[in-house]
Amino acid sequence: MPADSDATPRASRFAWPLLAALGLAWGIAALAGESAGNASGSDDPLRGAQQLVLVTTDGWDDTQGMARRFERPDDAAPWTEVASFPVSIGRHGSAWGTGLHAAADVDDGPRKRESDGRSPAGVFALGTAFGYAGTVASGLPYQAMTRDDWCMDVPASPYYNRIVDARQVGAAAVAGSSEPMRLDLHRNGNPSYRLGFVIEHNPGNVPQGGSCIFAHLWRAPGEPTAGCTAMADADMEAMLEWLDADKTPRFVLLPRAQYARLATRWQLPALAPTEPER
Repeated sequence: MPADSDATPRASRFAWPLLAALGLAWGIAALAGESAGNASGSDDPLRGAQQLVLVTTDGWDDTQGMARRFERPDDAAPWTEVASFPVSIGRHGSAWGTGLHAAADVDDGPRKRESDGRSPAGVFALGTAFGYAGTVASGLPYQAMTRDDWCMDVPASPYYNRIVDARQVGAAAVAGSSEPMRLDLHRNGNPSYRLGFVIEHNPGNVPQGGSCIFAHLWRAPGEPTAGCTAMADADMEAMLEWLDADKTPRFVLLPRAQYARLATRWQLPALAPTEPER
């Protein structure tokens, strides 16, 4: 999500305090029993993946990183780099998220929480591509967004961490969300969601676990986000055209120290020592 997200719809002043209390209690209970990572996650979270989008940063609190695209024909083959380009991430850096990686692989770094301004770290599946146009060139499933499409970032909502159509679920159901998927129509022409794709963090939709995590366009080079990964238009366009759902693409975000620790275990590509990732 862009860094300047703020709530637009309003819920009933009687309904939301009760829903918020229930959601907070549910979220606290769920998070108390679940650390970052996935208790049923794989020791080999890239198994079967033939495409990899890799983002590395210098540390947990860094907001700038380097993205690289890799591909391979099968698990036994080495990764081949296809492209690299700069990206920005959360305004407070990154934190361990919940995805395909095992909870046992998570160290004592920060944990992703709702509204913490951090991008989730770990291994994640890719969801639907989205945008303002009717169609785009991509091997991912694509959803053209309308004024009525919202991503629910309200932990108390039964639609938390899902993109919903207000015409189908009702205006009251999207009340309180700060994530209209047509930012250009709701936020004075904001182009950030003109092109993007869903990063499947928190697939269980655990309240307070973090929601609406995307790769999308930046408005200005290097501008941090509220928890997504942002990039230049040309880099997003090339990546969407390259991505192929049939090749089981994966998204990985890690600070350099965690990358070095997990590279062999996760069968990540070798990275040469470089200058700072910015």
